Amino acid sequence: MTSGNIHQAGLVVVATIIVVAALSIASSVFAPVAFALFIIALVWPLQKALQGVLPRLLALAVCVVVMVVAFVGFGSLIAWAFGRVGRWIVSDAARFQTFYDQVTVWLEGHGIAVAGAWSEAFSVSWMLRTAQTVTGRLNSTMSFWLVVLVYVFLGLLEVDEFGRKLRSMRNRATGDLLLRGSIATAVKIRRYMLVRTAMSVITGVLVWVFAKSVGLQLAEEWGFIAFLLNYIPFLGPLVATVFPTLFAMTQFGSWQAVIAVFACLNLIQFVVGSYVEPRVAGSALSISPATVLFSVFFWSYLWGVFGAFIGVPITIALLTFCALHPSTLWLAEIFGSPQKDEKIAEGSSVTL
Repeated sequence: MTSGNIHQAGLVVVATIIVVAALSIASSVFAPVAFALFIIALVWPLQKALQGVLPRLLALAVCVVVMVVAFVGFGSLIAWAFGRVGRWIVSDAARFQTFYDQVTVWLEGHGIAVAGAWSEAFSVSWMLRTAQTVTGRLNSTMSFWLVVLVYVFLGLLEVDEFGRKLRSMRNRATGDLLLRGSIATAVKIRRYMLVRTAMSVITGVLVWVFAKSVGLQLAEEWGFIAFLLNYIPFLGPLVATVFPTLFAMTQFGSWQAVIAVFACLNLIQFVVGSYVEPRVAGSALSISPATVLFSVFFWSYLWGVFGAFIGVPITIALLTFCALHPSTLWLAEIFGSPQKDEKIAEGSSVTL
């Protein structure tokens, strides 16, 4: 490697570190913009179709109303499900503490010390504090969604103009790359969310049916929580199996029943996530599992829960643009599916 290449690689590393630091420090600025772009990619086909039969501003008003109704409905369901679970934790705190003490005694009897800091950190009081913290964070997201809604409103107004600006750029190559990349990214994100939603519905229904059949309380809530958390790859399904298992411990009081519940919930997640979803999605959304897991951890580290949800779509967007330029094609070849990206960009009839 020549000194020039080493210098260029060093500049790339430094620039990457600066960008990551900026994304983390200014998360309150960048996270709403990223979420707004994500929503615009999903909503734009509806906006485009409505503009064909309605005035532009009226079409935009209809889209905004649809989004607000969807947000309010979805938020109400989230508050209902997690609120019911939280109230159940509070009402059964004594039973959880008793079971926890039994587990502690059993572990210590087998030579595993669970005392001191560990006991203080993972007691039922810790669970209550965690639930209160989560509730506080959920309440603070209202301002976040208001900012996102404003960005979406303004963004939908500018999509057509943005497309015209890209087509009229003096640097035709850059304009063409940005245009094709934007179209391909929007198509892939819509396909990803369609597949993810279908798999989440299947997972939620199966979890609900299973919980109902074995008599696990809060079956509807566990089904919806499984549906919701399935939008976060790997981590979401794991949490969606752990919490019902903890409740099964206090309800059934039998290790055999608890192990059976945990195994069946994980079987549902495994079959849907590892067998059904790859066959439904096909190779168009092929991203290595390691890349998906890294995306979830990386963006959740930068932006919390919102980053965990939007991490994979951001990675899809980055790999899509990488596939359209020779200097970054190797990244798409390693982590993505560049051939499919090119076909989408070239063959799509969607226009900005």
